[in-house]
Amino acid sequence: MMNGSRKTGLFFKAFFPTLITVFCSTFFMSRPLLSADFQSARKEMVENQIKRRGIHDKVVLQALLKVPRHLFVETEYLSRAYSDFALPIKENQTISQPYIVALMTQSAMLKADDRVLEIGTGSAYQAAVLAEIVKEVYSIEIVESLARTAEIKFKELGYNNVTVRHGDGYRGWQEKSPFDAILITAATPKIPRPLLDQLKVGGRMVLPLENTGASQKLMVLTRQEDGSLIEKLITGVVFVPMTGEIRQ
Repeated sequence: MMNGSRKTGLFFKAFFPTLITVFCSTFFMSRPLLSADFQSARKEMVENQIKRRGIHDKVVLQALLKVPRHLFVETEYLSRAYSDFALPIKENQTISQPYIVALMTQSAMLKADDRVLEIGTGSAYQAAVLAEIVKEVYSIEIVESLARTAEIKFKELGYNNVTVRHGDGYRGWQEKSPFDAILITAATPKIPRPLLDQLKVGGRMVLPLENTGASQKLMVLTRQEDGSLIEKLITGVVFVPMTGEIRQ
């Protein structure tokens, strides 16, 4: 017959590794992440997730290295801020996958003196990336709380070249047009005509266009002198739907 002390010894021996694992997990999960941790994670994201997938524009890569994505995600997702997938934010929206942000930005073929319109401010991360590259960014957000949060965030981070407006992006921002590039960060069932009218000749519009069924395709449209468009298919994507007048 096994005595009590023997039973206790065997139980402790079996349970001890689990106890250590739980303790270590709790310790590291509760340890505040330092700025150096985020900087290292951001560099790894650019090297392993962005460059290796074909993003080669140096100014885009530099922008992604500069913008602190962890300041644009919700607190509960801080540890995943530099993972290559979209994350939920408030109002049932998402912060886009870093690779898609990089791909849209590169596809817009931006220059330092460009003026860019963004439709769908959302988390404000895409606008911040644009602000690192171009002279002026104008961003429209249909959800008022997200627009106000973005304004505060840009001010705190010193992005003085970004202007946010609360409203329906379908009609664009006529008084600030024409734009060198327009990025739409929500899936649209059709190309918004008012936005095309605000695009410079030679300007690029990057947008996720809804296809038949639930599929979406990321497109780049380049405006020609006669008003016609050169269309280029980039890849399949998944974005939250654009709302407002575009659905009427």
